[in-house]
Amino acid sequence: MRIRRFLAAAIAAAALAGLGLTGATTASAASLTPGECEQGGGTVNWATNLCKGGSYDGQMVD
Repeated sequence: MRIRRFLAAAIAAAALAGLGLTGATTASAASLTPGECEQGGGTVNWATNLCKGGSYDGQMVD
């Protein structure tokens, strides 16, 4: 019984740690520079501050 509880706690801790890492990664890559948008094949829509087209389509431009 103790082994099952220990394994469940270890799996839950690993899952929570993984969620924290993915959240930090997405938060740091949230906005682009205009040059990054254009290098990815898109154009900057200054009315909405979004990259249109290319590999960064729909991402916020800083």
